[in-house]
Amino acid sequence: MFELEGVSKRFGDTWALHPLELRLPEARTTVLLGPSGCGKSTLLRLMNGLLRPDSGRVLFRGQPLRDEDLLTARQHMGYTLQGGGLFPHLTAEGNATLMARYLKWSEERIHARLRELVELTRFPSDALDRYPGQLSGGQRQRVSLMRALMLDPDVLLLDEPLGALDPMIRYELQGDLRDIFARLGKTVVLVTHDLAEGAFLGDHVVLMREGRIVQQGSLAELERAPADPFVTRFFQAQRLTFEGRLS
Repeated sequence: MFELEGVSKRFGDTWALHPLELRLPEARTTVLLGPSGCGKSTLLRLMNGLLRPDSGRVLFRGQPLRDEDLLTARQHMGYTLQGGGLFPHLTAEGNATLMARYLKWSEERIHARLRELVELTRFPSDALDRYPGQLSGGQRQRVSLMRALMLDPDVLLLDEPLGALDPMIRYELQGDLRDIFARLGKTVVLVTHDLAEGAFLGDHVVLMREGRIVQQGSLAELERAPADPFVTRFFQAQRLTFEGRLS
């Protein structure tokens, strides 16, 4: 679905991403994992064209992602970010159906799709006329997911979608997301810094550090045969953090 060839990105004198190669498997969930500032969100934004690489190229479905093709390409990508990124002046329904209305879908088609997504995401239908400020954090994230899925995209790009939620809501949404991924069978790219979340949701892990890919594969492969001492340290630090929460 996505191939990155020699892609790099700098902000001023700071390397956000050093030149890297990456090919993402189709119809699977890839987790971009690593500490804050490692470049994983930058990598995701290069995939949907919100950022342009300083070198190399991004290929989507075998074709270079060019400026003139971005609008069409994005109709095949669903994108969510931490906190939902909803428009505060639009209701839940208005946010979820925004692109469908922009593309001039019929009202019948819009409402049929919305009913499907309400059921899929377990969003309360009686809250569709509420504004984001009247919704809980979990409900806002469900609206964001409905908006990302509205056009039935080929790929979902999720940037720390559960990062701002309290633990109970996050736990519930993790289960719902895994069920949705399994049911839809789409290509998913998920950014997180949480090892447990990556293990629960992902099939393929790309572990990053300081703008570079350290290792990729299944979590079991990374733990069994770490390619770098950082891999082991990252696993250990995550376990210590988790155990500290329990103590």
